[in-house]
Amino acid sequence: MSSDLYIYYRVAAGNAQQFDQAAAKMQAGLSLQYQVATALKRSPEIKDEHHTWMEVYSSVPPDFTKIIDQAVAEHGLAALIDGPRHTEFFVNISSCA
Repeated sequence: MSSDLYIYYRVAAGNAQQFDQAAAKMQAGLSLQYQVATALKRSPEIKDEHHTWMEVYSSVPPDFTKIIDQAVAEHGLAALIDGPRHTEFFVNISSCA
């Protein structure tokens, strides 16, 4: 069963443009190399001078967090993220009516 991966964290609003460019480049490379759909989202409001950002990866293999951790390091994203990165997996379910 495949899973979707959601990763969220905080980035200072002053670093938004720099972070957006670096994260988009990282996701484009991951999408191309691993054939996964990606999305990058950001909260519209600023709280305590930060936005909450979210990376979304669809139908990822089980070890994909290791791949992303390496990509984050390679693209210098960790230096722009304040605090921990929160990772959650979700699976599709079907409901019987």
